[in-house]
Amino acid sequence: MDIHEQSIEVEVIYALSDKQIIRQLSLPVGTTAQQAVELSGIIGIFPEIDLSKNKLGIFGKLVAARAILRNRDRVEIYRPLIVDPKERRRRRAKEFAATKK
Repeated sequence: MDIHEQSIEVEVIYALSDKQIIRQLSLPVGTTAQQAVELSGIIGIFPEIDLSKNKLGIFGKLVAARAILRNRDRVEIYRPLIVDPKERRRRRAKEFAATKK
């Protein structure tokens, strides 16, 4: 078995409004999303990341931290929402209705 069959290539990404970081990693087959984040070193740069609160995704789809990665997956670390999008739309609609009176 050659080395490429024993490892996978993945990216781990974390983005803020003003900057983002992308780490490309070669990891053993069977690595989980959480392990990839931990091995990426991104938590050391952004200590506000808390894997018990921040959700993870692969190509925009939520996954469990224990999800096993596949070759060329992109693990995304999502920031907690400040305001629920549905609540934000309700507030805007209410404000809009108030200006029309």
